[in-house]
Amino acid sequence: MAPIKAEDFIGSIADSLQYISYYHPVDFIRAMARAYEQEKSQAARDAIGQILQNSKMCAIGRRPICQDTGIVTVFVRLGMNCRFESTMTLQEMIDEGVTRAYGDPSNPLRKSIVADPAGSRKNTGTNAPAVVHVEMVPGENVEVQIAAKGGGSENKSKMAMLTPTDSIVDWVTKTLPTMGAGWCPPGILGIGIGGTIDKAMCLAKQSLMDPIDIQDLQARGPANRLEELRLQIYDAANALGIGAQGLGGLHTVLDVKILDYPTHAASLPVAMIPNCAATRHIHFTLDGSGPATFAPPDLDQWPEITGDGGSDARRVNLDAITKKEIATWQAGETLLLSGKILTGRDAAHRRIQQLLEAGKPLPEGVDFNGRFIYYVGPVDPVGDEVVGPAGPTTSTRMDKYTSMMLGQTGLYGMIGKAERGDATIELIKRHGAVYLMAVGGAAYLVAKAIKTSRIVAFGDLGMEAIYEFEVKDMPVTVAVDAAGQAVHKTGPAFWQQEIAKLAR
Repeated sequence: MAPIKAEDFIGSIADSLQYISYYHPVDFIRAMARAYEQEKSQAARDAIGQILQNSKMCAIGRRPICQDTGIVTVFVRLGMNCRFESTMTLQEMIDEGVTRAYGDPSNPLRKSIVADPAGSRKNTGTNAPAVVHVEMVPGENVEVQIAAKGGGSENKSKMAMLTPTDSIVDWVTKTLPTMGAGWCPPGILGIGIGGTIDKAMCLAKQSLMDPIDIQDLQARGPANRLEELRLQIYDAANALGIGAQGLGGLHTVLDVKILDYPTHAASLPVAMIPNCAATRHIHFTLDGSGPATFAPPDLDQWPEITGDGGSDARRVNLDAITKKEIATWQAGETLLLSGKILTGRDAAHRRIQQLLEAGKPLPEGVDFNGRFIYYVGPVDPVGDEVVGPAGPTTSTRMDKYTSMMLGQTGLYGMIGKAERGDATIELIKRHGAVYLMAVGGAAYLVAKAIKTSRIVAFGDLGMEAIYEFEVKDMPVTVAVDAAGQAVHKTGPAFWQQEIAKLAR
């Protein structure tokens, strides 16, 4: 039995994380390509097309699929007779691999992990520590399942302690719409059933490591109760009409994965965790013979997207925008934005709030009057890039600041992903403002529209600093227009009815 060298293990962790940052699993690409071909909603089809275009660009350029390069989760199956040639602990070796991967100068990944989560929330600067689960199994090898999970989808995780007679399908059908579109559908639902609630959550997360195979299951038919349940939930979830990016359509989930575990006779713990359009995971085994190797996928696996890229879209000059022009935009309309925009996420909004409450001016260069804000935390650039992948973050988190931004700063509009709350929609209508949606999961594609980038304030916040971007033909959808019409409400409602007609 050859011992596993620390360097082989650490290097394999680092290489795997770099690999999954720019290569989607091939099964995911095939499932998305199938969804693209079958989708009847033009808005949803366009969104899926952008995700596939972005994916191929990242595979070619070896740059991150999404600007949120995730929190690292590792499931380790450690053989009882496995030996490491190392004085480091398993956690230390994994964290060293994470640190190397996220600091790789050829493809730096965004560091999103903060320590003291209920206090200072200071960035660790390495994206470590990883979340590690270890299971002891027979044998001499170490098997690793590793994923980089984005915060937008992780934040939508749900759990419940049902009674033994409750319907899991009904719970999923009721719960899924409450998750909004911040998890960037279409994706995969991971469901854990049984054990205790913490076990159910782990099962849900681990189930997401399995490949997409729902079409094979549909073709051959279920062989057991869990497979029946997968098909029932898959059909029920897609019948909701939520669709890609929450715009309404046929494809909300690409697959449903389930793992279960024996539980107490009085209990039915259930957990649901979604994987987003930046599905990133890979598996490898080490036996002491050297590090793992990862072969690039064949680029022919990606479909050719023949869309015209928005030839009928309205071009907008943000540097000369007026409220009168904004009032002519219609919910669901595609725009191509050019001009200067400012960025800002949670931490920047909090600082703006503190300055305004203290009666202090905003930093020089931070003038939102008549301008748009983009909710984004970009990846660092490499080579001749102006900025790294820079897709939108979930806008709902900024709802609490919208009254301040629209009422006190002169802001005209916001750009992000997913829906806005009812109170925020009313604020948008009251101020004659607008909310625009960029496609989550198309970060590298979006970054190509950014022609200049500079930090104008709060540089110590890293990716949460306020940047000024100059964009050229940045594609967005009018998600909430100045009259308060919201596509994340009208789209799913329409397609839920259409799907019901198709099922008759």
